[in-house]
Amino acid sequence: MGLLDRVSRVVRANLNDLVSKAEDPEKILEQALVDMQEDLVQMRQAVAGAIASQKRTQQQLNQAQTESNNWQQRAQLALQKGDENLAREALVRKKTYTENAATLKAQLDQQTVTVDALKKNLIALEGKISEAKTKKDMLKARASAAKANEQLQSTVASMNTGSAMAAFERMEDKVLQMEARSQAAAELAGADLESQFAALESGSNVDDELEAMKAQLIGGSQAKAQLPGTETASTGNPSSTSKTTEPAIDAELEDLKTKLDQL
Repeated sequence: MGLLDRVSRVVRANLNDLVSKAEDPEKILEQALVDMQEDLVQMRQAVAGAIASQKRTQQQLNQAQTESNNWQQRAQLALQKGDENLAREALVRKKTYTENAATLKAQLDQQTVTVDALKKNLIALEGKISEAKTKKDMLKARASAAKANEQLQSTVASMNTGSAMAAFERMEDKVLQMEARSQAAAELAGADLESQFAALESGSNVDDELEAMKAQLIGGSQAKAQLPGTETASTGNPSSTSKTTEPAIDAELEDLKTKLDQL
């Protein structure tokens, strides 16, 4: 492959790429429709010209056939009058017009075929243009929607959504941490309050137990004082009984008081 061929191919490839990038679907569709309209105008002009030529040929054919018939009648008239030379001349003229009419008839048949084909092509082109108009509107709408979507995607991409979502996630974690700390503080405060009440309740139980023990001691002393043996002993020798029992009871009572104070 020669160098010039390679350069030519590179140039054409770059030009095609530039043209492809520069093509705007909406503008191209409009221009294509304009070109089709121009082709339609030219097609109509061609059909009109073919029809006009067909009509002229038809007129010429009719005229040639009329002249041929006229010279046929003149030949008959000359022959009736006995003038064969004049009849022969009339037949020669008739032959000329007859041949001309045959040529015009063949030409007219060809023109008829051409005109019919042109009419069919014209109808087909009109149908394509009508379809192209409908498709153009649809494609323009789709192109506009695609452009709008592309712009939206570009806008979304330029907003740096990833970093924004990461920031939202960080803030969500921070809020969760704050809620956890708040809940822990509330639980600790509740636990401290519970411990205070527990201490109060335990102190109250100790006091109640102390009072119960005091009541038992007092009740026990009164019961001993009311026993019969105790009364006999005290009546028989009151001084000796008082001296032997009261110091022991006092000592035991003091010992209990000391233990209760240490609780």
